[in-house]
Amino acid sequence: MDFWKVGFLCLLWAASVLAIGAVELGRHRPTERISGSAGDVLEDDPVGRLKVFVYELPSKYNKKILQKDPRCLTHMFAAEIFMHRFLLSSPVRTLNPEEADWFYTPVYTTCDLTPNGLPLPFKSPRMMRSAIQLISSNWPYWNRTEGADHFFVTPHDFGACFHYQEEKAIERGILPLLQRATLVQTFGQRNHVCLKEGSITIPPYAPPQKMHAHLIPEKTPRSVFVYFRGLFYDVGNDPEGGYYARGARAAVWENFKDNPLFDISTEHPTTYYEDMQRAVFCLCPLGWAPWSPRLVEAVIFGCIPVIIADDIVLPFADAIPWEEIGVFVDEKDVPQLDSILTSIPPEVILRKQRLLANPSMKQAMLFPQPVQPGDAFHQVLNGLARKLPHDRSVFLKPREKVLNWTAGPVGDLKPW
Repeated sequence: MDFWKVGFLCLLWAASVLAIGAVELGRHRPTERISGSAGDVLEDDPVGRLKVFVYELPSKYNKKILQKDPRCLTHMFAAEIFMHRFLLSSPVRTLNPEEADWFYTPVYTTCDLTPNGLPLPFKSPRMMRSAIQLISSNWPYWNRTEGADHFFVTPHDFGACFHYQEEKAIERGILPLLQRATLVQTFGQRNHVCLKEGSITIPPYAPPQKMHAHLIPEKTPRSVFVYFRGLFYDVGNDPEGGYYARGARAAVWENFKDNPLFDISTEHPTTYYEDMQRAVFCLCPLGWAPWSPRLVEAVIFGCIPVIIADDIVLPFADAIPWEEIGVFVDEKDVPQLDSILTSIPPEVILRKQRLLANPSMKQAMLFPQPVQPGDAFHQVLNGLARKLPHDRSVFLKPREKVLNWTAGPVGDLKPW
């Protein structure tokens, strides 16, 4: 290893100990407020700026599905469940649909899990179609706009394309009946058929109580330079290699498995959360989709996220200054990852750590129970409020139809 890199790393470790150790919401530590409009947007209060009507659907669309498999409450797609619960008791909820700005349909499309806990999206299109048919038949509000003043939470890997493999998700496209609705989804990638204009990109669900239970003493040194735990290859779904993560994770392993600056492995230790709090940089590469819970975990634990996912659209990008708190590395540049990270000046690293220590930043990434001001629930509402008022053009003329109810794969048209 070059001597200047060793010296740099030693200085970096010392600076990190003085600046930011482990992260704990609400405790005193060096921090920095987000400057400019981004910080103001992050701290917006949506109450009084919009009213949401929540459709009351038969329990087969939500509660009964959850009763069959409570694991849905803890997986990374659980935002659809907690968003529903939040809205039922939120001050923005209205029981009078005539005064509503937005309409919400609570459908748990990801709560169909394999024995290993992975969501099966194959029934989701039929479930969603069934729910839309129900609300369009029983209430007049869908038909006024064909969904343009409705929002849906679709936290699948590729959102409302409802498939976990990108090639097949692109082939499917967004469910035709959702083409006019606003989609609240974890998937975000520019110029991609599975991200429609006007969507609100949210963080994946990560259990707040579990993460807070693993906080370590604040002054613990950040003695690990780069940290990552996860798959580098997905042999089961990508036996030939190169397709999973577009080869980026494989490149991390092949280039840095023996590099002493990198603590990377497929093993997922019980000390995973603690280890992130001892690291300066945490790799957040794409997997099957561009996003992962590592992004949330990195922010919560003050570990600078190294985002390796070309054209990713990050959660609440109008409120969180990702360029200032993270490091972006093009997928093609992964072999130079060590040089890229060691060339970042210590003062830049310290500023990123101070920004990450801002409690508002962390709160915006979480769906806590009970809710708290500025959390991810409120950021979703802020995003919806900023879209108001609706343009008059979204309201259709009597008997006017825009959507094609028979479009899409034949299998999606079967009853659910």
